[in-house]
Amino acid sequence: MATKTDTKTAQAAESGTEKFIEAAGSSIDPDEEQWRPLTGNNDRDLEPMKQDRMQKLAKFLWESNLIADRIIELPLAFMLSDGVRLKVPDDEAQAIIEKFWYDPINNMDLSLEEFARELALFGEQCYPVFVNQVNGHVRLGYLDPAEIDDVITDPDNKRQPIGIKTKKDSKGNYRRFKVIINADESVFGARARRKRKTFTDGECFYFRIRGLASGARGRSDLLPQMDWLDAYDQFLFGELDRNQGLRAFMWDVLIKGANEDEIKAKAKNIQVPQSGGVRVHNESEEWTALVPEMNAADTSQSARLFRNHVLGGATIPEHWFGGGGDVNRSTAGEMDEPTFKILAARQRRLKYMLEVIGTFVISMWAQFNNRTIDPSDREFWVTCELPEMVQRDTTKYASAMQQVVGACVAAMNAKLMTREVAIEIIVATARRLGVDKEPAQLLKEVEAMITKQKTDDADVDLDVGVGG
Repeated sequence: MATKTDTKTAQAAESGTEKFIEAAGSSIDPDEEQWRPLTGNNDRDLEPMKQDRMQKLAKFLWESNLIADRIIELPLAFMLSDGVRLKVPDDEAQAIIEKFWYDPINNMDLSLEEFARELALFGEQCYPVFVNQVNGHVRLGYLDPAEIDDVITDPDNKRQPIGIKTKKDSKGNYRRFKVIINADESVFGARARRKRKTFTDGECFYFRIRGLASGARGRSDLLPQMDWLDAYDQFLFGELDRNQGLRAFMWDVLIKGANEDEIKAKAKNIQVPQSGGVRVHNESEEWTALVPEMNAADTSQSARLFRNHVLGGATIPEHWFGGGGDVNRSTAGEMDEPTFKILAARQRRLKYMLEVIGTFVISMWAQFNNRTIDPSDREFWVTCELPEMVQRDTTKYASAMQQVVGACVAAMNAKLMTREVAIEIIVATARRLGVDKEPAQLLKEVEAMITKQKTDDADVDLDVGVGG
């Protein structure tokens, strides 16, 4: 039987006058970012235990496996061996950058190699920052990737990390670092800004490699090769045991016409001859050295198959690991190109990382010294100079430059090409020689040079006329 309240509610609903109020309350808890939708999981990261195991195995293989060590160390030698430098056009800002770079704690010339090595090994790097509250001087700390429990991303943009949560220590304590973005907080949405306010244990840089846009964690360069690296080691250890067995032998002694008792008596008194020793016997006794027959086929091709499978996965040619094969100087140069493309991509990522850090260093200096810097002012843009990985064949490019210039001049004389197009072609060729110039700027400089030369020639003609 309906009550008066039910009847009243029904009547109000029919008339459209009933007012519904949403229940108020807090729906956000401190660990909300760790929850996943029940109906689906778009997380592309490894499971936490697999992430930890990947990092442990990567370190173990780098320490114990020759190929793994080569996969990690060779790129470092090409990318960083000749040194790295951060440059800023503004002299005062350059001094701040150098103070940061050569700080005895930062010691970037030494630390950078370790950072790049561990980025390749663990797939991610996290550097908490410590800013001097008087002058804005920046020092970098280091958070072991094994201590990272979760990387929290922007709820509206999965690919943008906004915070780092560390694993709990023995006392149950953990830290939450805010990921540094060289921009104002207004670049984030309201939800991301609210979350970032909960990261109160400091700020940090976070970088990763081999990640996915829909994931937050990085992956080791050794991850695809781990099982094969271990299998190659097991194969070589097996070959070592087999070769030790092949070197073993025993003496077989045949005594003709002897009965069992005579054979036993001989066995008790027999002595194995030493190397260079003398053995005396008659025609009724024969000694034969027996070696094991283990189908000792040549396994070098199998070893090469396994090795090249691992090296190929890392885009490292065989001759970089001491295996010449059928490679000569010409084919080796062609085989190197894919490797250098991969290394150039990684070097470009290191360049980006250092420029982001350098930009933050300049911004902290400006903030604590009452300096206002316009982000569009190129005088304060930080650029990273990295070494060339391969010495350029300047003779080949110099010859090409001469031919290109001659062809452009001929085309302009024949009215088949404008000066602007010719400049663009020449600049594209000059870049192969390490000369990077904007075509429009070069054209202005050339026209200014021609104008000045005509003015100088006119002045000389006037002087000659007056003198005559």
